Amino acid sequence: MTHMTPMTARYGRVSWEMNKDRILVVEDEEALGEILCSLLEERGDSAVHSRNGREALNVLKLSPEGFHLVLSDIVMPEMNGIQFLEQARRLYPDLPVIMLSALHDIRIAMEAIRLGAYDYVVKPFEKDQLYLAVDRALERQRLVAENRRYQLHLEELVRVRTEEVERALRELERSYDFTLEALGSALDLKDSETEGHSRRVTAYTLEIACAMQLGSQELKNIARGAYLHDIGKMGVPDSILRKTGPLSPNETEFMRTHCQRGYDILARVNALQEAAEIVLSHQESFDGTGYPRGLKGEQIPLGARIFAVADTLDAMTSDRPYRKAVSFAQAREEIVKYRGTQFDPRVVDVYLAMPDATWVELRGRIAQGFSLSAIGWEMSASRA
Repeated sequence: MTHMTPMTARYGRVSWEMNKDRILVVEDEEALGEILCSLLEERGDSAVHSRNGREALNVLKLSPEGFHLVLSDIVMPEMNGIQFLEQARRLYPDLPVIMLSALHDIRIAMEAIRLGAYDYVVKPFEKDQLYLAVDRALERQRLVAENRRYQLHLEELVRVRTEEVERALRELERSYDFTLEALGSALDLKDSETEGHSRRVTAYTLEIACAMQLGSQELKNIARGAYLHDIGKMGVPDSILRKTGPLSPNETEFMRTHCQRGYDILARVNALQEAAEIVLSHQESFDGTGYPRGLKGEQIPLGARIFAVADTLDAMTSDRPYRKAVSFAQAREEIVKYRGTQFDPRVVDVYLAMPDATWVELRGRIAQGFSLSAIGWEMSASRA
């Protein structure tokens, strides 16, 4: 076993040679303290002598390398050994302390052990007895230090692995969204009358959702649900989807199945469960008159309630073969008209607090480019 030797005066800042066990001796009797230090140095350790608990705490504080072990008397002036033990264990919980005492009082011994003393040695003691107690304590200190190093290494390993998993999950999410964008593009090709609608309504929905201070993950789910709200129309025949005249009752009924069809497509993917609920509920009305389930009020997912306002806003301000677009101001009047019936009043109030210039500017930005894999993150980050 290798050890250390102190390099400065006994009662000042302590520095050490490398590779020696550092032991602090706390003993008010000068001669006994010197003897203990000599015995420890004889076995190859390095020792420093303090005359009471207060002085010992100061030595501990001023030692940058610290100590491996403390041997402390109990009866001392200024601060006795029990008081010192209590403070030392609080400040240095991994530092083992052996109590040395001429008192044959089991109550004092039990109190010392209760306060965290590693061992209790009664004076007078044999040199071998002292060495045995020191060896056990130093071995315990080494095991604690090794365990601490292992824990730090393990924590670092866990941190690195966690970062790798989180990075992989982010990439997986992005790959989902790239796939979903491709599905949305395919839907645009199938339903050319509403080209660009999914992109715009997603942006409008997120703008309102951000104003409602929803969380990042909820924004992602809402973005996916809004973007894919009409994905079920992939299963609707072109003869119905592109019909220029009014639909027959049977055609209307079939068209309404797109909510359930869209849900069935998305619900198979765990990461799209919340989005699937929005897709299923995006034609529900706040007063319960919508479809497919006739949900009412807060039975409707919040994302779907937000979407309903955004969907109407975009539908009214976009050209259709059978009518021209109206202004954002006119669309606002229509949304106010159906506050509490078709639309959630709370969502409408958030929307009304936002100026029409918001939608004009946002529509222009979306026309220049769109990425589902980025838009929800960018909009939420800009409000963080």
